[in-house]
Amino acid sequence: MPLSKGKSREAISKNIKTEVKQGKPQKQAVAIALNEARKSGAKIPKKHSK
Repeated sequence: MPLSKGKSREAISKNIKTEVKQGKPQKQAVAIALNEARKSGAKIPKKHSK
């Protein structure tokens, strides 16, 4: 099932729920949803590693 396009909080939440429902771990689902939001133009900074 394709993820919804958009940068709103609702779109990101919906994408996270979709990915978790498909059996992906929570952290991975969040990463996928935020990546999709970045592609849509959201200004979400990438996580910096220490």
